Amino acid sequence: MSWLRAALTMEVTTQNATRRSTRLRVEIPVEVTSLDRMRPFADKCVVLVVSAQGCGFRSPQPMQMETPIMLSGLPGGGSVTARVANCLPLGSDGKYFLVGASLYTHGNVWGIVNPPEDWSGAAKGVAGPAKPSPDKAAAASAPKLVVNKKVWPYNLSSAGTEPRGRR
Repeated sequence: MSWLRAALTMEVTTQNATRRSTRLRVEIPVEVTSLDRMRPFADKCVVLVVSAQGCGFRSPQPMQMETPIMLSGLPGGGSVTARVANCLPLGSDGKYFLVGASLYTHGNVWGIVNPPEDWSGAAKGVAGPAKPSPDKAAAASAPKLVVNKKVWPYNLSSAGTEPRGRR
């Protein structure tokens, strides 16, 4: 059964692939734990970029592709499972890595109060528990995330100059 879930969450990307949902630049501290005993990892990390399908977080260690992980300590106290989609060094000193994670269950797990419109359709076709409608008290107590569209990664995609993958 797990192979079926993995097959359903795989995506094929090409250089001309379109983005499935808007990315937002954030700083959310989380605990990242590997769910694979053969690839141990547990550390505090910072999520830097989020979308309805995944995130990019800064890690002190590299992580192997396809490693199943759990991100816990999300806004609201929740957790979510994902897989490592990519891992790139940040700088040349080897101190930090940018790890891309693809969520197994898509949606606004990040606690973004007013998510982009294209996030609402992100969970279509993905089986998962029904989410309760947010009440006004919960929305008022949620942390407000400020988005500055003039800084990375927005300044790259808005001008159509997003970097392409390495060959």
